[in-house]
Amino acid sequence: MTSSPNDTPPALRAVLFDIDGTLIDSNYLHVDAWMRAFDDVGAEVDAWTIHRSIGLDSAKLLEAALVDRVDELGERATDRHTVHYEPLKSRLRPFAGARELIAALDGLGLRVVLATSAPPEEFEVLSRRLDVDEHLFEATNADDVETAKPEPDIIVSALEKAGVTAAEAVMIGDTRWDVIAAARAGVRTLGVLSGGIGEEELREAGAAEVYADVSAILQAVRENGPRVLSGAPD
Repeated sequence: MTSSPNDTPPALRAVLFDIDGTLIDSNYLHVDAWMRAFDDVGAEVDAWTIHRSIGLDSAKLLEAALVDRVDELGERATDRHTVHYEPLKSRLRPFAGARELIAALDGLGLRVVLATSAPPEEFEVLSRRLDVDEHLFEATNADDVETAKPEPDIIVSALEKAGVTAAEAVMIGDTRWDVIAAARAGVRTLGVLSGGIGEEELREAGAAEVYADVSAILQAVRENGPRVLSGAPD
């Protein structure tokens, strides 16, 4: 039996990127800042608890860390995180291959969108460190949504800004929250290990493929073309 045109999946048109832990080495800086913040407000929170919550909506991160003290300490802890994170910004750096991958995808005619819910002022810092504006089609930040990952809102916003359907896009992220949010929006996700979350957990969350980091994805694209992102057959 021959396949009908409707059996052919839509062509890949856009690549959505998480930033923290995916394009920029920042996750552990946030863990450090949050640990200091929680210490400041008198809450003992283990580093692993914080790390597993990086990438979550900030309200959900506070709930996971502070549990029944979130109403009492949450706002103060957030303020202290801002204070402690500020001097760490000078240590932000793109992962190897991040800039090259974005440039390569743009060169292939794909729409590259940064899909993050970082506050605007934090996004500006990340954007300057990344330094790829000429290759970006669009970007999101916290002003675009009311609720961050794992809710799909930021992914939906990124799709709208890219002007593509979920089937025409792929998401690249480092946390299970990235994968879950994308899945809820109907978007295929590739996971990377650079944020500190293991391959098995990313796959269990729904990642179609898992790479060591964005440089590994860059190599795969250079060797096999953009079909490695969409999962299209050879």
